[in-house]
Amino acid sequence: MDLVPALEEPLKKVLGPATAKVMAEHLGLHTVGDLLHHYPRRYEERGQLTHLADLPMDEHVTVVAQVADARLHAFASAKAPRGKGQRLEVTITDGSGRLQLVFFGNGVHKPHKELLPGTRAMFAGKVSVFNRRLQLAHPAYELLRGDGEEAVETWAGSLIPIYPATAKLESWKIGKAVQTVLPSAQEAVDPLPETLRAGRGLVALPEALLKIHRPHTKADIEDARSRLKWDEAFVLQVALARRRHADAQLPAVARRPRPDGLLTAFDARLPFTLTEGQQKVSKEIFDDLATEHPMHRLLQGEVGSGKTMVALRAMLAVVDAGGQAAMLAPTEVLAQQHHRSVVEMMGELAEGGMLGGAEQATKVVLLTGSMGTAARRQALLDLVTGEAGIVIGTHALIEDKVQFHDLGLVVVDEQHRFGVEQRDALRGKGKQPPHLLVMTATPIPRTVAMTVFGDLETSVLDQLPAGRSPIASHVVPAADKPHFLARAWERVREEVANGHQAYVVCPRIGDEEVDPKKKPAAEDAEKRPPLAVLDVAGQLLKGPLQGLRVEVLHGRMAPDDKDAVMRRFAAGDTDVLVATTVIEVGVNVPNATAMVIMDADRFGVSQLHQLRGRVGRGSAPGLCLLVTEMPEASPARQRLNAVAATLDGFELSRIDLEQRREGDVLGQAQSGARSSLRVLAVIEDEEIIAEAREEAAALVAKDPELTGLPGLRTALDALLDEEREQYLEKG
Repeated sequence: MDLVPALEEPLKKVLGPATAKVMAEHLGLHTVGDLLHHYPRRYEERGQLTHLADLPMDEHVTVVAQVADARLHAFASAKAPRGKGQRLEVTITDGSGRLQLVFFGNGVHKPHKELLPGTRAMFAGKVSVFNRRLQLAHPAYELLRGDGEEAVETWAGSLIPIYPATAKLESWKIGKAVQTVLPSAQEAVDPLPETLRAGRGLVALPEALLKIHRPHTKADIEDARSRLKWDEAFVLQVALARRRHADAQLPAVARRPRPDGLLTAFDARLPFTLTEGQQKVSKEIFDDLATEHPMHRLLQGEVGSGKTMVALRAMLAVVDAGGQAAMLAPTEVLAQQHHRSVVEMMGELAEGGMLGGAEQATKVVLLTGSMGTAARRQALLDLVTGEAGIVIGTHALIEDKVQFHDLGLVVVDEQHRFGVEQRDALRGKGKQPPHLLVMTATPIPRTVAMTVFGDLETSVLDQLPAGRSPIASHVVPAADKPHFLARAWERVREEVANGHQAYVVCPRIGDEEVDPKKKPAAEDAEKRPPLAVLDVAGQLLKGPLQGLRVEVLHGRMAPDDKDAVMRRFAAGDTDVLVATTVIEVGVNVPNATAMVIMDADRFGVSQLHQLRGRVGRGSAPGLCLLVTEMPEASPARQRLNAVAATLDGFELSRIDLEQRREGDVLGQAQSGARSSLRVLAVIEDEEIIAEAREEAAALVAKDPELTGLPGLRTALDALLDEEREQYLEKG
């Protein structure tokens, strides 16, 4: 983070062009400072080895173990038809388990000479399964030789750093590169204010860098990690505090609803009462709207907790106050659906200026990219004259041509699908910055909300409205128990026989061009490609769902076709919809009660939870079947078991984060830049984040420009290099 001259030195000058190229391409490391901040993932004690018994499938691992035996086999193959093929099988052990290594062809000669029984070495490779046994094929290895008793002693006691590595660059090669640049750590400029560091007993930054890369004891690692966690938490929170401080200086028009206006009329026609949660969150939003600074609020709520109702009431309040409200949806299907449901909920209140419209009514217009010219022209006219109080659309809303009469509120649906530039462009449509309400159905643990959306105030809806049905979820192990899959299709037929409908979700569309020149990588050759909508739909029609009305829906269909399919499904003219994740967000068909997710292990936890929220939306109970071929003990199966075991999205989002790590909380994960969080774990380090947030807020209130803290300014510049600065600006 601290870009000072010695740490700005490009790696290719220090390590040579070949290594530097791999580091830049595969690990996103370009300078000496970047490499110093590439911390070990864990440490091996040479005496206590990684347990071979706990190896994760399909991951690059580094293990330290001893060769138990080595055997050379001859075999016949297409390349060596006369039994001249050679395969070396080496079994290694660490006392907890055994693991097989295999080498083929010309690759057998060197290991055959070096990996003799009793030899100890570090091995790195990707764990795969062959004949139901774990193995590493062609692992890279480094022999561990101790010369004399003394060397063995120091060698056995020392901690070997294991770095996040790639197939192109093993952990020990990264370790050697780090040793080369480690002396530069002395020149790292400390971003923490001296008083904060002393007050919390944290070591200086150069010392922390030395201790994390070259620890002598476990206490060294602890010291280094606590210090580096504080750096990450504090610098990030200062960035967010400055953002909030700048926002608080912006002017906005206060929007207070009229006592007997549109909102009152709307509430009077609601056939149900709002949940306590909806009332509480609405009050928080109305209080924000009544201030002279722009609201920046994140509304998070479970799938189906009634967020749209809360957002609609906020939009009506703004229309009452003479302004306009815009709702941005990530897809056309969703924009159309929001438009339909808003018009239905409002009834004659949505028919402003039309015969039969109520006197307080306004116009609700839809604006999407695929609209006809005449409809589009009319919608644009209604917006610029102020005739339309509410507009719902996709990013077509952001185009230059779209002018508002007086834009007072922007509601963004499904935050994580919406580029920051897009929100910013829409914000620029107001005479003064409009109020902003961001909605997400992905439950976000409190600390993540403090980091990712640290510049937004947060409201949570955690009650489900009355009348929602429970969803039963089960894992269907298709490989171990094929009859379970057959039963899954019977369940779908039963639901349809009872007058209900079902979704079948697949990871792929199936009309992708396959490049004949591109061979699958060796490790993927055994793994089949993910199941595809077009193939599965065909098989179901011929087989288990013969005679039912089955249709497909995916992202590459023309917008009109998609909408037509969705309409037929919503109207009950289709029994089973085979789709990709286009149905993940906001699709609302209360009569759909069952969902079968094929290759469920290919989806993330939060995504499965979102998908599952599409069933059980009416009065009949929902059923979600997670089909997988992954073996019982695999991490993928554990993930699916977790999803099946709970409907609590917050619990699942914790599990999801623990498994995926945090990625880049500043949203850079989308652009592929490297993660800004290396040692801070958003879930475990809740206290540090909360304390750092307080310290940062106090510091920025006193000295928003950070005049006395050059080290902190440098660290901020590095964290907020151009694109991150923009990300926060536009957040």
